[in-house]
Amino acid sequence: MRRHLLTVLAAILASSSAEAAPRQPPRRIVSLDLCADQLLVALADRGQVAALTEWARDPDLSAVADEARRWPFTRRSAEEVMALRPDLVIGAPFRTRAAIAPLQLAAAAMIDLPVQNDVGGIERAIVTVAAAVGHPARGKRLIAAMRADLAAIGPPPGRGRVAAYYQRQGYLTGTGTLVDDMMARVGLVNLARRLGRPPLSTLSLEEMALARPAFLVMEADTRVTTDRGTAALHHPVLDAAVPPARRLYIPQPLTVCGGPAYARAVALLAAQVRAADRRGPVRPVRTTP
Repeated sequence: MRRHLLTVLAAILASSSAEAAPRQPPRRIVSLDLCADQLLVALADRGQVAALTEWARDPDLSAVADEARRWPFTRRSAEEVMALRPDLVIGAPFRTRAAIAPLQLAAAAMIDLPVQNDVGGIERAIVTVAAAVGHPARGKRLIAAMRADLAAIGPPPGRGRVAAYYQRQGYLTGTGTLVDDMMARVGLVNLARRLGRPPLSTLSLEEMALARPAFLVMEADTRVTTDRGTAALHHPVLDAAVPPARRLYIPQPLTVCGGPAYARAVALLAAQVRAADRRGPVRPVRTTP
Protein backbone atom coordinates (compact mmCIF):
# COMPACT_ATOMS: atom_id res chain seq x y z
CA MET A 1 0.00 0.00 0.00
CA ARG A 2 2.81 2.38 0.95
CA ARG A 3 4.63 1.62 -2.31
CA HIS A 4 1.42 2.32 -4.28
CA LEU A 5 0.98 5.69 -2.55
CA LEU A 6 4.57 6.63 -3.27
CA THR A 7 4.10 5.71 -6.93
CA VAL A 8 0.93 7.82 -7.20
CA LEU A 9 2.65 10.75 -5.46
CA ALA A 10 5.62 10.54 -7.82
CA ALA A 11 3.29 10.55 -10.82
CA ILE A 12 1.47 13.60 -9.49
CA LEU A 13 4.72 15.45 -8.88
CA ALA A 14 6.01 14.57 -12.33
CA SER A 15 2.76 15.77 -13.91
CA SER A 16 2.89 19.02 -11.94
CA SER A 17 6.48 19.63 -12.99
CA ALA A 18 5.61 19.03 -16.63
CA GLU A 19 2.70 21.47 -16.43
CA ALA A 20 4.87 24.05 -14.68
CA ALA A 21 7.61 23.83 -17.29
CA PRO A 22 7.25 26.74 -19.72
CA ARG A 23 6.39 25.82 -23.26
CA GLN A 24 8.78 26.98 -25.93
CA PRO A 25 7.27 29.50 -28.38
CA PRO A 26 6.79 28.14 -31.91
CA ARG A 27 9.58 28.87 -34.38
CA ARG A 28 8.10 27.72 -37.69
CA ILE A 29 4.68 29.39 -37.88
CA VAL A 30 2.77 29.16 -41.16
CA SER A 31 -0.31 31.29 -41.79
CA LEU A 32 -3.05 30.11 -44.14
CA ASP A 33 -5.36 33.06 -43.65
CA LEU A 34 -5.14 36.78 -44.46
CA CYS A 35 -6.53 37.78 -41.08
CA ALA A 36 -3.98 35.57 -39.33
CA ASP A 37 -1.25 37.26 -41.38
CA GLN A 38 -2.10 40.65 -39.96
CA LEU A 39 -2.21 39.42 -36.38
CA LEU A 40 1.12 37.64 -36.78
CA VAL A 41 2.76 40.81 -38.09
CA ALA A 42 1.48 42.63 -35.00
CA LEU A 43 2.21 39.95 -32.40
CA ALA A 44 4.95 37.53 -33.49
CA ASP A 45 8.68 37.97 -33.88
CA ARG A 46 9.76 38.06 -37.50
CA GLY A 47 12.04 35.08 -36.90
CA GLN A 48 9.16 32.94 -35.64
CA VAL A 49 7.21 33.04 -38.92
CA ALA A 50 8.07 30.63 -41.72
CA ALA A 51 5.43 32.06 -44.06
CA LEU A 52 2.46 34.37 -44.34
CA THR A 53 -0.02 33.97 -47.20
CA GLU A 54 0.56 35.63 -50.55
CA TRP A 55 -2.42 37.89 -49.78
CA ALA A 56 -0.54 39.59 -46.94
CA ARG A 57 1.46 41.71 -49.39
CA ASP A 58 -1.52 42.65 -51.58
CA PRO A 59 -2.26 46.37 -50.99
CA ASP A 60 -5.84 45.90 -52.18
CA LEU A 61 -6.54 43.38 -49.42
CA SER A 62 -4.02 43.68 -46.62
CA ALA A 63 -3.71 46.44 -44.04
CA VAL A 64 -0.07 45.41 -43.48
CA ALA A 65 0.96 45.04 -47.14
CA ASP A 66 4.02 47.28 -46.92
CA GLU A 67 5.50 45.51 -43.92
CA ALA A 68 4.51 42.04 -45.14
CA ARG A 69 6.67 42.43 -48.26
CA ARG A 70 9.67 41.80 -46.01
CA TRP A 71 8.22 38.52 -44.69
CA PRO A 72 8.31 35.11 -46.44
CA PHE A 73 5.06 33.87 -47.93
CA THR A 74 3.35 30.73 -49.19
CA ARG A 75 0.61 30.04 -51.70
CA ARG A 76 -0.79 27.47 -49.28
CA SER A 77 -0.42 24.28 -51.32
CA ALA A 78 -0.21 21.21 -49.11
CA GLU A 79 3.22 20.24 -50.44
CA GLU A 80 4.58 23.75 -49.89
CA VAL A 81 3.30 23.85 -46.33
CA MET A 82 4.82 20.46 -45.57
CA ALA A 83 8.20 21.58 -46.94
CA LEU A 84 8.18 24.52 -44.50
CA ARG A 85 8.13 22.07 -41.56
CA PRO A 86 5.76 24.19 -39.44
CA ASP A 87 5.31 23.73 -35.72
CA LEU A 88 2.20 25.93 -35.77
CA VAL A 89 -0.36 26.38 -38.56
CA ILE A 90 -2.75 29.22 -37.89
CA GLY A 91 -5.98 30.46 -39.38
CA ALA A 92 -6.53 27.34 -41.48
CA PRO A 93 -9.98 27.37 -43.05
CA PHE A 94 -11.82 24.06 -43.39
CA ARG A 95 -10.81 23.32 -46.98
CA THR A 96 -7.13 24.02 -46.38
CA ARG A 97 -7.17 21.96 -43.19
CA ALA A 98 -8.69 19.03 -45.12
CA ALA A 99 -6.03 19.35 -47.82
CA ILE A 100 -3.19 19.33 -45.28
CA ALA A 101 -4.53 16.49 -43.12
CA PRO A 102 -3.28 13.66 -45.39
CA LEU A 103 0.27 14.97 -45.09
CA GLN A 104 0.27 14.02 -41.40
CA LEU A 105 1.81 17.16 -39.98
CA ALA A 106 1.96 15.52 -36.58
CA ALA A 107 4.50 17.99 -35.23
CA ALA A 108 2.38 21.02 -36.07
CA ALA A 109 -0.32 22.45 -33.86
CA MET A 110 -3.28 23.91 -35.76
CA ILE A 111 -5.55 26.69 -34.53
CA ASP A 112 -8.40 28.58 -36.16
CA LEU A 113 -9.16 32.23 -35.49
CA PRO A 114 -12.38 33.21 -33.71
CA VAL A 115 -14.90 35.04 -35.89
CA GLN A 116 -13.91 38.73 -35.97
CA ASN A 117 -17.13 40.57 -36.82
CA ASP A 118 -17.07 42.86 -33.79
CA VAL A 119 -14.72 44.20 -31.14
CA GLY A 120 -15.26 41.19 -28.91
CA GLY A 121 -14.33 38.82 -31.71
CA ILE A 122 -11.27 40.88 -32.61
CA GLU A 123 -10.06 40.84 -29.02
CA ARG A 124 -10.59 37.08 -28.76
CA ALA A 125 -8.56 36.59 -31.95
CA ILE A 126 -5.76 38.78 -30.59
CA VAL A 127 -5.67 36.83 -27.32
CA THR A 128 -5.69 33.51 -29.22
CA VAL A 129 -2.81 34.43 -31.51
CA ALA A 130 -0.76 36.18 -28.82
CA ALA A 131 -0.96 33.09 -26.60
CA ALA A 132 -0.20 30.73 -29.48
CA VAL A 133 2.97 32.59 -30.50
CA GLY A 134 4.15 32.96 -26.91
CA HIS A 135 3.63 36.71 -26.47
CA PRO A 136 0.44 37.17 -24.42
CA ALA A 137 1.65 40.53 -23.07
CA ARG A 138 1.81 41.91 -26.59
CA GLY A 139 -1.79 40.89 -27.07
CA LYS A 140 -2.84 42.75 -23.95
CA ARG A 141 -0.98 45.87 -25.11
CA LEU A 142 -2.55 45.67 -28.56
CA ILE A 143 -6.05 45.38 -27.09
CA ALA A 144 -5.39 48.30 -24.73
CA ALA A 145 -4.16 50.44 -27.62
CA MET A 146 -7.20 49.58 -29.73
CA ARG A 147 -9.56 50.44 -26.90
CA ALA A 148 -7.78 53.75 -26.35
CA ASP A 149 -7.98 54.60 -30.06
CA LEU A 150 -11.71 53.82 -30.10
CA ALA A 151 -12.30 55.93 -27.00
CA ALA A 152 -10.42 58.84 -28.60
CA ILE A 153 -12.94 58.95 -31.46
CA GLY A 154 -15.46 60.57 -29.13
CA PRO A 155 -19.25 60.57 -29.19
CA PRO A 156 -20.81 58.71 -32.15
CA PRO A 157 -21.68 61.32 -34.79
CA GLY A 158 -24.23 59.21 -36.69
CA ARG A 159 -27.17 60.06 -34.42
CA GLY A 160 -29.22 57.11 -35.64
CA ARG A 161 -29.21 58.07 -39.30
CA VAL A 162 -29.40 55.36 -41.93
CA ALA A 163 -26.38 54.40 -44.03
CA ALA A 164 -25.82 51.71 -46.64
CA TYR A 165 -22.56 49.96 -47.45
CA TYR A 166 -22.95 49.75 -51.21
CA GLN A 167 -20.51 47.88 -53.43
CA ARG A 168 -19.87 47.05 -57.07
CA GLN A 169 -22.69 45.30 -58.90
CA GLY A 170 -25.19 46.59 -56.35
CA TYR A 171 -24.07 44.41 -53.43
CA LEU A 172 -25.29 45.51 -50.02
CA THR A 173 -23.42 44.51 -46.85
CA GLY A 174 -25.81 43.46 -44.13
CA THR A 175 -26.04 42.49 -40.50
CA GLY A 176 -23.58 40.37 -38.58
CA THR A 177 -20.62 41.76 -40.51
CA LEU A 178 -17.61 43.81 -39.53
CA VAL A 179 -18.85 46.79 -41.56
CA ASP A 180 -22.24 46.59 -39.85
CA ASP A 181 -20.46 46.75 -36.49
CA MET A 182 -18.36 49.72 -37.63
CA MET A 183 -21.46 51.65 -38.69
CA ALA A 184 -23.20 50.93 -35.38
CA ARG A 185 -20.13 52.11 -33.47
CA VAL A 186 -20.30 55.55 -35.11
CA GLY A 187 -24.06 55.77 -34.52
CA LEU A 188 -25.30 54.83 -37.99
CA VAL A 189 -28.13 52.38 -38.68
CA ASN A 190 -27.37 49.91 -41.45
CA LEU A 191 -30.00 50.09 -44.21
CA ALA A 192 -29.65 46.33 -44.67
CA ARG A 193 -30.64 45.86 -41.03
CA ARG A 194 -33.68 48.05 -41.46
CA LEU A 195 -34.68 46.08 -44.57
CA GLY A 196 -34.08 42.73 -42.85
CA ARG A 197 -31.39 41.73 -45.34
CA PRO A 198 -28.81 38.93 -44.80
CA PRO A 199 -25.06 39.58 -44.51
CA LEU A 200 -24.78 39.97 -48.29
CA SER A 201 -27.52 40.75 -50.79
CA THR A 202 -28.15 42.94 -53.81
CA LEU A 203 -30.14 46.16 -53.97
CA SER A 204 -31.00 47.82 -57.25
CA LEU A 205 -30.41 51.49 -57.94
CA GLU A 206 -34.16 52.00 -57.97
CA GLU A 207 -34.54 50.35 -54.56
CA MET A 208 -31.73 52.48 -53.19
CA ALA A 209 -33.39 55.59 -54.60
CA LEU A 210 -36.59 54.69 -52.77
CA ALA A 211 -34.73 53.98 -49.52
CA ARG A 212 -32.77 57.26 -49.67
CA PRO A 213 -30.27 56.60 -46.84
CA ALA A 214 -28.55 59.58 -45.26
CA PHE A 215 -25.13 58.21 -46.26
CA LEU A 216 -23.53 55.70 -48.57
CA VAL A 217 -20.44 53.91 -47.26
CA MET A 218 -18.25 52.73 -50.13
CA GLU A 219 -14.83 51.30 -50.90
CA ALA A 220 -12.25 54.03 -51.45
CA ASP A 221 -11.23 52.74 -54.86
CA THR A 222 -14.78 53.24 -56.18
CA ARG A 223 -14.40 57.02 -56.09
CA VAL A 224 -13.68 56.85 -59.83
CA THR A 225 -15.23 54.72 -62.53
CA THR A 226 -12.92 51.90 -63.60
CA ASP A 227 -15.37 49.26 -64.87
CA ARG A 228 -19.06 48.49 -65.21
CA GLY A 229 -19.32 47.61 -61.54
CA THR A 230 -18.06 50.99 -60.39
CA ALA A 231 -19.97 52.85 -63.11
CA ALA A 232 -23.25 51.91 -61.43
CA LEU A 233 -22.08 53.65 -58.27
CA HIS A 234 -21.90 56.94 -60.19
CA HIS A 235 -25.29 56.63 -61.90
CA PRO A 236 -27.49 59.76 -61.88
CA VAL A 237 -30.24 57.83 -60.10
CA LEU A 238 -27.91 57.06 -57.22
CA ASP A 239 -26.55 60.62 -57.18
CA ALA A 240 -30.11 61.89 -56.86
CA ALA A 241 -30.82 59.57 -53.92
CA VAL A 242 -27.55 60.13 -52.07
CA PRO A 243 -25.48 63.05 -53.41
CA PRO A 244 -21.70 62.54 -53.63
CA ALA A 245 -21.24 64.88 -50.65
CA ARG A 246 -22.87 62.20 -48.48
CA ARG A 247 -20.52 59.39 -49.54
CA LEU A 248 -18.18 57.94 -46.92
CA TYR A 249 -15.14 56.07 -48.26
CA ILE A 250 -13.11 53.40 -46.46
CA PRO A 251 -10.13 51.59 -48.00
CA GLN A 252 -11.01 47.93 -48.52
CA PRO A 253 -7.96 46.61 -46.60
CA LEU A 254 -9.40 48.15 -43.42
CA THR A 255 -12.63 46.14 -43.69
CA VAL A 256 -11.50 42.73 -44.97
CA CYS A 257 -10.34 41.53 -41.55
CA GLY A 258 -11.16 42.37 -37.99
CA GLY A 259 -7.84 43.23 -36.40
CA PRO A 260 -5.55 46.07 -35.40
CA ALA A 261 -6.81 48.20 -38.33
CA TYR A 262 -10.37 48.20 -36.95
CA ALA A 263 -9.96 51.35 -34.86
CA ARG A 264 -8.44 53.19 -37.82
CA ALA A 265 -11.46 52.31 -39.99
CA VAL A 266 -13.93 53.46 -37.34
CA ALA A 267 -12.04 56.72 -36.82
CA LEU A 268 -12.03 57.38 -40.57
CA LEU A 269 -15.76 56.70 -40.81
CA ALA A 270 -16.57 58.98 -37.87
CA ALA A 271 -14.39 61.79 -39.24
CA GLN A 272 -16.18 61.67 -42.60
CA VAL A 273 -19.63 61.77 -40.98
CA ARG A 274 -18.58 64.87 -39.04
CA ALA A 275 -17.10 66.44 -42.18
CA ALA A 276 -20.31 65.82 -44.11
CA ASP A 277 -22.33 67.45 -41.33
CA ARG A 278 -20.07 70.49 -41.36
CA ARG A 279 -20.77 70.89 -45.07
CA GLY A 280 -24.44 71.07 -44.18
CA PRO A 281 -27.45 69.82 -46.14
CA VAL A 282 -27.02 69.37 -49.88
CA ARG A 283 -29.42 70.13 -52.66
CA PRO A 284 -30.93 67.13 -54.45
CA VAL A 285 -29.25 66.27 -57.72
CA ARG A 286 -31.50 66.84 -60.74
CA THR A 287 -31.66 63.92 -63.16
CA THR A 288 -33.55 65.76 -65.92
CA PRO A 289 -32.94 69.13 -67.58
